[in-house]
Amino acid sequence: MADTQYILPNDIGVSSLDCREAFRLLSPTERIYAHHLSRAAWYGGLAVLLQTSPEAPYIYSLLSRLFRAQDPDQLRQHALAEGLTEEEFQAFLVYAAGVFSNMGNYKSFGDTKFVPNLSKEKLERVILGSMAAQQHPKEVRALWQTCGELMFSLEPRFRHLGLGKEGVTTYFSGDCTMEDAKLAQDFLDSQNLSAYNTRLFKEVGQDGKPHYEVRLASVLGTEPALDSEVTSKLKSYEFRGNCFQVTRGDYAPILHKVVEHLEKAKAYAANSHQEQMLAQYVDSFTQGSIEAHKRGSRFWIQDKGPIVESYIGFIESYRDPFGSRGEFEGFVAMVNKAMSAKFERLVASAEQLLKELPWPPAFEKDKFLMPDFTSLDVLTFAGSGIPAGINIPNYDDLRQTEGFKNVSLGNVLAVAYATKREKLTFLDEDDKDLYVRWKGPSFDVQVGLHELLGHGSGKLFVQDEKGAFNFDQETVINPETGEQIQSWYRSGETWDSKFSTIASSYEECRAESVGLYLCLQPQVLKIFGFEGADAEDVVYVNWLNMVRAGLLALEFYTPEASNWRQAHMQARFVILRVLLEAGEGLVTITPTTGSDGRPDARVRLDRSKIRSVGKPALERFLRKLQVLKSTGDVAGGRALYEGYAAVSDSPPECFLTLRDTVLLRKESRKLIVQPNTRLEGSEVQLLEYEASAAGLIRSFSERFPDDGPKLEEVLIQLATADARFWKNSSEVPAGQA
Repeated sequence: MADTQYILPNDIGVSSLDCREAFRLLSPTERIYAHHLSRAAWYGGLAVLLQTSPEAPYIYSLLSRLFRAQDPDQLRQHALAEGLTEEEFQAFLVYAAGVFSNMGNYKSFGDTKFVPNLSKEKLERVILGSMAAQQHPKEVRALWQTCGELMFSLEPRFRHLGLGKEGVTTYFSGDCTMEDAKLAQDFLDSQNLSAYNTRLFKEVGQDGKPHYEVRLASVLGTEPALDSEVTSKLKSYEFRGNCFQVTRGDYAPILHKVVEHLEKAKAYAANSHQEQMLAQYVDSFTQGSIEAHKRGSRFWIQDKGPIVESYIGFIESYRDPFGSRGEFEGFVAMVNKAMSAKFERLVASAEQLLKELPWPPAFEKDKFLMPDFTSLDVLTFAGSGIPAGINIPNYDDLRQTEGFKNVSLGNVLAVAYATKREKLTFLDEDDKDLYVRWKGPSFDVQVGLHELLGHGSGKLFVQDEKGAFNFDQETVINPETGEQIQSWYRSGETWDSKFSTIASSYEECRAESVGLYLCLQPQVLKIFGFEGADAEDVVYVNWLNMVRAGLLALEFYTPEASNWRQAHMQARFVILRVLLEAGEGLVTITPTTGSDGRPDARVRLDRSKIRSVGKPALERFLRKLQVLKSTGDVAGGRALYEGYAAVSDSPPECFLTLRDTVLLRKESRKLIVQPNTRLEGSEVQLLEYEASAAGLIRSFSERFPDDGPKLEEVLIQLATADARFWKNSSEVPAGQA
């Protein structure tokens, strides 16, 4: 079997994306609008297969045929009859779910190839003896012969996405090198063309010289079209002695379906901004115009606080080895009205709650500046993976002059942090059931407090360019020293410029600490619907989660460089250290041996001491954080924060040893099952699926109920038309040895 880093484990976490409540609260018109946007996103997401690896479209089409003919339960009976064990069939289900979830056979986070965790011979028996093969023997056998070897191959060049000898990519033909990519970028710049929606194909012409095709993604190809900013670019060029040809029509039949549903969505738009946004997107995908997509993005930015939020196009360039071509992505999200209403009530109580924070009134803003905070639940996220948040558009010129949106995806965050009981690590058995029950609700409370009152609180003492102060030098006293304020921010200085490398983590630590501190307030818990014993359980799990998160954070510490790779994780470790130092048994970490005989550990929090020991310790720490921040005391702030963030193997905790245990027991990244929508008459139905590999497969089997076979034919035709560009791609291109 393959190295474990190239397989998805049978026990991989699988979670369902829950948007039921947010969807229920949509009006009929909003549901139809969301449905057509979702359809556009899912159709467009198929382009990712063609952007990932030469074999990805064939693998997807083969798996789609298998599971359309037999659902996972039916195929299981066949597989067992063919001699597979239960574990081997589960490995196949996990592989198939991984392909659907990542839109290809490379992990969306890490760009590492994954292969089936069973023998090629056994999988071949399952495929060639399946109902799909009985119904269409020639087609299924041809698909298997095309992708079977590549599905399992772990030749060095195929293990990762990359260019030349570094890996495989379909953003470039197989013979392209990094030098070709640089040359093409210079050419695109010379013609004021964006690379976002392009791919580059290189062939040797009859003259023995390389000829480059820059192909734009569009519905239109070579057919005549009305003049546009793209039409004049579609021609041959001589550039630095090389021939470049700009064409269009990449992913044409797929983008045709995208445009079809964007046009339908336009009829249900809530305002003119949405109508104009969609019109420009249609023009962009039809013509191959990034300028039209920019215009659509301008209208998107102007569409403030929509009930149904969406964005679609060739967006993120992480997977292009050169870093300039965008992967197709489309999402549809809805305001969670019920949760947003709770946040509104929290905001209404903000000024009163700010008085509960452990610093004098002079250290608080003169007026509370409410952050723009709504909770969005994702209905659809099509692409290679689902992030927890998004900051778009990525066009620098728009970001500088028009602005952008920062989108927080609440139900994705909830799924990302959720863990099944059997997967929970580093907790006592007595805590696990309580943790599973209250982790989600406590997370809602913590996020609300963190964002609204954590980042939204605290004052910076500033002297402006005219020498005026925004605080009274005579009367304001530093509560830590009992003296007048000795330091502050001069004109032009900011929090980030003064505290630089620790600024982000320090601020996240302050916001997390505010959340822990204020969740002890009955008023806060009541806003979120918790009173009595339930409220106490929410408090306990919120604090327990923070100390556990502090231990898990050790994964993101690099001993060799003595630094942290993730600000949020560093912040949580610091809070763990603060609570450990509170003493009196508030928090303990006990190394143990697991049932498998390997090192393990248990985190314990004495709930009876949260208020008597934990609250005073956190209060002292939080006051110091704020005072040092307010006064711009960099030396004091660094000494405090870096002292708590230091990781050593000193007893009693022995954190470096604990880090080895954390790495040993870390959990693989979860697969996420998304719902479908179906339009029946004038009503849209939400179809949900179980949180399992089989459930994820079923969601994809039902994603294209009307044209699934046609789409598979389209993918195969598109992949086959370009297959020559990756023939013998296991060979290293010239100049890359």
